Order: sequence, then structure tokens, then C-alpha cells
Amino acid sequence: MTRLAKLPIGIQTFAKIREDDYLYVDKTPLIYTLIEEGNYYFLARPRRFGKSLLISTLQALFEGRKELFEGLYIEDKWDWQTTYPVIKLSFGGVARSLEDMKQDVVNILEENQRRLGLTCKNSQDIGGCFKQLIWDAHQKYGQRVVVLVDEYDKLIVDNLDQIEVAKKGREVLKDLYSIIKDSDEFIKFALLTGVSKFSKVSVFSGLNNLKDISLDSRYATLCGYTQHDLETVFAEHLRGADMAKVRQWYNGYNFLGDRVYNPFDILLFIDSGMIFDNYWFATGTPTFLIKLIQKNDYYIPKLDNLRVSKSLIDSYDIEDIELEPILFQSGYLTIGRQENVGAVTMYILNFPNLETRYSFNDFLLRHLTGQDAEKAEFQTQIYSALSGADVLAFKQALTSLFASIPYNNYVNNTIGSYEGYYASVIYAYLASLGLDLTAEDATSKGRIDLTVKLGNSVYIIEFKVDGEGRALEQIKARGYHHKFHGTGKDIYLIGIDFDSEQRNIAGFEWEKG
Repeated sequence: MTRLAKLPIGIQTFAKIREDDYLYVDKTPLIYTLIEEGNYYFLARPRRFGKSLLISTLQALFEGRKELFEGLYIEDKWDWQTTYPVIKLSFGGVARSLEDMKQDVVNILEENQRRLGLTCKNSQDIGGCFKQLIWDAHQKYGQRVVVLVDEYDKLIVDNLDQIEVAKKGREVLKDLYSIIKDSDEFIKFALLTGVSKFSKVSVFSGLNNLKDISLDSRYATLCGYTQHDLETVFAEHLRGADMAKVRQWYNGYNFLGDRVYNPFDILLFIDSGMIFDNYWFATGTPTFLIKLIQKNDYYIPKLDNLRVSKSLIDSYDIEDIELEPILFQSGYLTIGRQENVGAVTMYILNFPNLETRYSFNDFLLRHLTGQDAEKAEFQTQIYSALSGADVLAFKQALTSLFASIPYNNYVNNTIGSYEGYYASVIYAYLASLGLDLTAEDATSKGRIDLTVKLGNSVYIIEFKVDGEGRALEQIKARGYHHKFHGTGKDIYLIGIDFDSEQRNIAGFEWEKG
């Protein structure tokens, strides 16, 4: 039996993958096009998406390490006789103060000096040392320099919970990146990668010659695995897997080209015996996002089909951080589809896959409700009720759920004081179960608050707060259920009225449609 290639879990060094016979998805066709068609690039992708491996691959290529590229697309297309000095700025650690951030950059520059056999006159002068490093490398090696930056934004992103420190990190990076443009005549190629896209004015300080390929359809699959990759490169590793379910759980990231899988998910899924779990989500807890949600009293069901302008998710400033670009750039939401509204490009954002939908909402529930130990019991009750088409049991589960939310959670948590809170809690519970949900479901007569499909049942749910018990009446008056007639499914109309003073359900009416 043929031995399967080893899985490169956690390995971000191209040389190690190739020398030790780990599995590698050939990205060199896109890399070759990238180099042939430009010089200065910027790429934003979520964490654990293969950015570091891309940087490492480019480094090996420009350093002329031909033996590593044997059998790959680029092998017979690259000039291996010409090599280039590479300056690689890789921000790997966590720096939580200005002093630590400056020291991080000093350490990175010193590592490059050692590798290139160069010395800065004053290593504490960050900008001056970087500029000297570019000049001296050009002089010593007789070729223009390649500048590769991995996680260009880490000093900022790691400190978004302490904005004043994040601003200081921005200034440190500004001084560093401004050198790239000033040294244009000595630079062959530059690529900066990161998770977030901050406005060019705030970080790159005049470095306006960077071509942003984050949403360039030609490079949509530069990082990540495609469906074709899974069906070819991973075919033997995934033998016996339910591929439709793999796609549902892990595919769906859209950068305006072919949709891709997060590599980390696929590698861990295979390594763990093809057990479906939230591998990527578990590597980072979005506590900062929770703070933004709480601060803005965000209506959680909106995340299901969030309409935003291209300009909104294109970049953001530290002084004015909005939730939508953070959710998109960090990978919790992706582009569902693109629309043109006059001269404005609009994106409809949604959860890319089942993993992000259920994991994000499961995590969110703890902060919405203060429930932890009870959460699993309520999830079980809700799922059992809906899967068995027992609407009265569904009502009882929701009533018990809201009754068990600690009083302090309403008092101390501003999100508990606005009308959308109740619908947000129910949505988060249903989404955390991985159910087929549509929030703000459009019909010819208006929008249904929430549609749930499970088995042979469709549940149409309308919410009201401090009203007069008219939720069910609205469903019937507007004929929200008519769009499901002829589907052969049982249709249940459910109107839920909440009382903010009682902090629970005041009315629950239902009938079959």
C-alpha cells in the first residue's frame, strides 16, 4: 500500500515541507503570475490561512533554492541563476507595550542582519536600520532586494483592546513601512500580508504603490484549499469522508473567485480521524468582537445576510472601528454575493460555513445570557422540540431559557437592554445548533424575522417586544408562509411577544400554515 504524504500541520516553512516530504498544494502558478505582473502587493487573509507559508515560499524562490521546487509548476519557468537578497519581517510574538513593540522590530531587523551578513550602525533606530539594510543588501549582493512582511498588522491587531497602545504600534509600523517607498530603486519585489486592512493613510503613510490583491479574483485561491485540491491532492487522505458534509462544514470562504477551505480545518479534520469539529475557531477567541457587539447593541440575526458597501469592509481606522469589517477580515463572515446598486458595489456577507456559524453563536451565547452549564441542556431541549415538531415544547424551552438568565446579565450587559436582545438570544441558540436558518427572510410582502428549516418542517417566527400580541397576526396578514406552499413540508407559524419588564415571553401563539 502506498504511504500517504505527511500532513503539514503547523508547519509554515516551505523548505521543511519539501525536504521532509510533507504534502504541498502547488501555489506556484499563482506566485509566478504575481511576480510577473507587478512589484508591490498587499494581501489580507484570516488567521491560519497559509500566509506565512506563502511568504516562506517566496523567500525560497527568490533565494534560488531550485531543489525545493522540483516537480512544481514554476520549476522550468524561473531563472535560477539569478538570486536576490530577501529581507523578511515576520511579526510572530505578542507585544503589549510601546517598548516591547520597538524591541520586537529591533529583534526582527537583527535577525535579517545575521542572515544577510550585514550590520546596522544603530540597530535601535528602526527606520534608519531598515533603510541601511536595504541599501547594504543591494550593494553586497548586486541585486535589488525582496521585502516580505508576514503579519504586517500584528502590533496593532494584538492591541485593539487598548486603543492608545494600538495607536503607538501604528506609528512604529508607519516609520518602518515608509522606508519601502523611499527605497523603491533598490527593491525588486515586496509583499505585505496580514489579517486586517487598515486604511493606507493610517498605516502605510504614503506607500500608495501597493496593489491590494485581497479581493482580486485572479488571486482568490493564493491561500487556502480549493474543492479541486481536496478532490485531487487530498483524494487518498479523504477516502471514505462524507465530502458533502466536509464542504458544508469547512468550505465557503469567498474572495471573489473560487471558494476555498481554511487549510487548518482540513489538515486537522484528516488528522483527527475525520471527526467534524471547530478546529479553526478553537484557535482564537474573539473577545474583542464581543465587546464591539455589546458596545453597539448589535442585532445578531443581521449577521445572516449582512448588506454592506465595498468601502465599509475595504479598510478601517483604529479611531473608528466598526464591527462589519472586523468580522469580514477576521474570517467570521465572508462574501455571499456581490451586487451593484447604481455606482456603489455592495456585498452580502454571511457565515462561510457551518463551523463558523455554530461556533461563533455558541461562543456568543455565553456573553448574551451568562449561561454556561445550562446552555447544553437548553440546546438539547430546543433541538428535540423542533426536530419532533413539538411547538409547545419549544415554547417551554424558550420560557425556561429566559427565566434562567441571571438578573445581573441584564443590568451589567448593555446588550440586554435593547429590543433586539431577545431575538438575538433565540437566533444564537438556533445557529449554535447548526440549523438551517434565514434571518430577515425576504418575501413579496415583507421580511420574516426568522425562518428555520429542519427535517420536514418549516418554522416561520416573528418577534415583537412590549407590543400587543400581534406577532402571529402579522405573519398571517402578510402571508409570509405562502412562499413555502407546495414544498411538501409542514409549515408552522409562530408569533413570540416579549415583555422587557418581565424579561421573558409574554405571548406565544402558533398555528399550522
